[in-house]
Amino acid sequence: MHSVMLNWLLVFQLLSVGHIYMHTQLLMSSLLSLFLQQLMVDYHIGAASIARSLASYVVTILELFPIFKDNIPTWIGHGGEEFFGGALSINILAPILLAVLTIILCRGVGESSALNSFMTATKVVIVLFVILVGSFKIDVSNWSPFAPNGFKAILTGATVVFFAYVGFDAVANSAEESRNPQRDLPIGIMASLLVCVALYIGVCLVLTGMVPYQFLGEDAPLAEAFTSKGLKYVSILISIGAVAGLTTTLLVGLYVQSRLYLGLGRDGLLPSIFAKVHPTRHTPVHSQVWVGIVASVLAGLFNVHVLSHILSVGALTGYSVVSACVVTLRWNEKTGSPVSTRGTSTWREGVICLIIIACCGFGAGLFYRLNASYIFLLVAGVLAILASVALHCRQVYTDSPGFSCPGVPIVPAICIFFNIFLFAQLHYEAWVRFVILSVISIGIYASYGQYHANPLSSNDTTSYHRAPEEDA
Repeated sequence: MHSVMLNWLLVFQLLSVGHIYMHTQLLMSSLLSLFLQQLMVDYHIGAASIARSLASYVVTILELFPIFKDNIPTWIGHGGEEFFGGALSINILAPILLAVLTIILCRGVGESSALNSFMTATKVVIVLFVILVGSFKIDVSNWSPFAPNGFKAILTGATVVFFAYVGFDAVANSAEESRNPQRDLPIGIMASLLVCVALYIGVCLVLTGMVPYQFLGEDAPLAEAFTSKGLKYVSILISIGAVAGLTTTLLVGLYVQSRLYLGLGRDGLLPSIFAKVHPTRHTPVHSQVWVGIVASVLAGLFNVHVLSHILSVGALTGYSVVSACVVTLRWNEKTGSPVSTRGTSTWREGVICLIIIACCGFGAGLFYRLNASYIFLLVAGVLAILASVALHCRQVYTDSPGFSCPGVPIVPAICIFFNIFLFAQLHYEAWVRFVILSVISIGIYASYGQYHANPLSSNDTTSYHRAPEEDA
């Protein structure tokens, strides 16, 4: 939670002109901005995982009718039909749901916004009702021991569920469509973040208080928990609320993903077809369809458990890049420190300090994970502190117009350190994914992006669907 809050202080710094990708491309070069593809893959995987859960809840609702009771095969929606020892898990309903939502998004922002508003209101009301009713069925003995697997397991879990907060990044990526992003987005995101955290905690306490954590289901845990307590009517409401909540989450994820592809296409880092916008509906139809296809393939072939192991890589690395962008944005090259080392510019010194902080964060996380001596953790922490001090003392920083992140460069340094520390707690499959995608990103840039990149396109203020100006 604290890591998320700090990250968003930095994200607000980049909201005045457009989405996070745009600023990364402008401030840290096209090559580095391609590493935000890690975040894009998080959206793909997240959409597939959510579509799987949504399919399970839809089937749960359908089975309330006698004609469907126990007559829906597993390969349609519940879990999935597994093959090759679980390596593949066929699910038909999840891709169908993704296709429907993709069509809605292709029709325009207005149609998807109306559906999103209705679904959001529905899910919030149901979540509050669930917390209220479930609180009367809590058995406090289920909370003892409160952290049965220790603090290290909590950190590992935090890295996986970190992706739950990426939806707020969706708001930042749609900054081009806001009337006054410098004022509206920080207020809206921070308020909604606090509300969501309170709801997350409330639901988790109720859920683990009702049913021991080891007996919770994987596909529809809330509905199954209330059914086990004889509260069938509540489980029905939960299924309806889950359908509403997961639908809005999918809408936002698919929407933002297409805008990221749009940015890459406009800058020439991907083929220009991704930059095309429908002349009347003002939506990037080609990007939207591509996003829907990729998510549908993942949702139709892999289960939630497999997909969750490689989540959050993009969020943690992407926000680290954002933190570095904020630091470089606030550097004043003309009034840099006169004590720079001969042959090394202040800009290079700053970049070296940022790299040292990231390496120390990964080293500290790895030492902690491997139960190494705390001396190694202390050394990594001290080196990161020294790099942060050097970053602060040997650079001159200026305030930007509008919202300005406080505590630069210390706050960004803390974010980078802890983001990479959490990255070190991820499953090894996530590390493999990071390396493979990084190689692919470099390959795309080397073979295509560097020859077609058009950095000046990010300075174009033309918006694909800008919000109307307020009446005078």
